[in-house]
Amino acid sequence: MKKHNFNAGPCVLPKQAVESAIDAIRDFDGTGIGILEISHRTPGWERIMQETNQLWRELLNIPEDYAVLFLGGGASTEFNLVPANLMNKKAAYLQTGVWAKKAIKEAKFYGEVEIVASSEDKNYSYIPKGFSIPTDAEYLHITTNNTIYGTEIHEEIDSPIPLVADMSSDILSRPIDLSKYALIYGGAQKNVGPAGVAFVIVRKDVLGKVDRQLPTIMDYRTHIGASLKDSSMFNTPPVFPIFVMHETLKWVKELGGVEAMQKINKHKAGLLYGEIDRNKMFVGTAAKEDRSIMNVCFVMADEYKDKEADFLEFSKSKGMVGIKGHRSVGGFRASIYNACPTESVEALVACMQEFEKMNP
Repeated sequence: MKKHNFNAGPCVLPKQAVESAIDAIRDFDGTGIGILEISHRTPGWERIMQETNQLWRELLNIPEDYAVLFLGGGASTEFNLVPANLMNKKAAYLQTGVWAKKAIKEAKFYGEVEIVASSEDKNYSYIPKGFSIPTDAEYLHITTNNTIYGTEIHEEIDSPIPLVADMSSDILSRPIDLSKYALIYGGAQKNVGPAGVAFVIVRKDVLGKVDRQLPTIMDYRTHIGASLKDSSMFNTPPVFPIFVMHETLKWVKELGGVEAMQKINKHKAGLLYGEIDRNKMFVGTAAKEDRSIMNVCFVMADEYKDKEADFLEFSKSKGMVGIKGHRSVGGFRASIYNACPTESVEALVACMQEFEKMNP
């Protein structure tokens, strides 16, 4: 039986990236040594690092005054590094979910945090609008997509202070206007690779302005290096996750870039939300105007609550993997990231329709 992977992360990867990774484990770049064993100073690896950097720049139109970094860890590591590098006294945060709340907790170690708005009152089922941004803060932090709750910020924010965004779960799913952001970061394990590496895209002129002395490894400037060859090479980089990232970015480019990716993602999301809204057995949990195109959250309609476990088992019997909702929301969640094929979404829709027919 074919399996359809809807896991929220780590998640589905492009098949060609997986196949390339398997080949590289056996023999990287014709060296006769597998990628899990090579030195990060191998010339072929230095080429991969530079190509990966260039692919990011090409796909997101990143100008030269921004650095692109690949750092060990994930977004949770950056919850600390962002305020360490950017906050002197105060920062502003938009609280739209658990991960935004965790980022706020870490930022408080470095100074005052003003929560400009929060959707916690309705279990993060919507994106706050019309909030004021304090001009005395060093930056405004947002989480563009909320994996647990299925909400997403669809319009870029015009901020009078530097804008920082955790884009872990919607990066490369759509075009962005990078000029609006001072720093973008995220874990790779949603749209750009396996767990173990974080990407950081930072405008260089916002760095070096804090009063505190930073440990060398925590200073973003350390990882920028003196040249592209030195970028992200201060310490041994997470070689294998970066290689898979390289292959994934190549796949996005071959599909037509983020513009083409956005069309595919909107189509997939439209199929699934359309079925949720049509099917008498299911109800979406996120405000319609804020629905994520990456994480689709839904529950059983009130009159069918007793069928939740049955549908979960039925979906498993049809090859659906990873659709159980997060414990804080319940119900179901289908994560339909870039590499999730349209046929998997179609299979889930067919599964929902068949289950409805079984329960007239």
